[in-house]
Amino acid sequence: MSNYVQTMRQKIGHDRLMFVGAGVFIHRDGRILLQKRTDNGFWADHGGSIEIGESLEDAARREVLEETGLTVGELSFLTIQSGPQMLYTYPNGDEAYIIAAYYICEDFTGAPHPADGEAAELRWFTREDAPSLDEINPTSRPAYALFLKRIGW
Repeated sequence: MSNYVQTMRQKIGHDRLMFVGAGVFIHRDGRILLQKRTDNGFWADHGGSIEIGESLEDAARREVLEETGLTVGELSFLTIQSGPQMLYTYPNGDEAYIIAAYYICEDFTGAPHPADGEAAELRWFTREDAPSLDEINPTSRPAYALFLKRIGW
């Protein structure tokens, strides 16, 4: 499978690219697993853009495996995010408009570890030490707030 975003970036440079993504919030035993992104230093869910012909759920599972080494089982749908809050300019100057489906996962196997270089750190958080909205990746903030509400935090 080729990397659609990289292929498009070679053609359009830093101009705004619209893409569809899938994100996963991992939750188990009263803790959430987040990753600290290497590109901007914010905490975030696990996810990324889908490839041509790939389902959102398959992309979510692939991205979690690539970023954390975890194998995902059942996913629970959380929300779809779109709109002005999903316009983003990456630190390297790439502009994006992201349409993203977010899921919650409590069903996974494996031991989490930063696997693909996109995460500087993976950390389990409790309700008491979970990052504030200001510490979360900007495009993930609305979904993160919904996630916390869904799990009763």
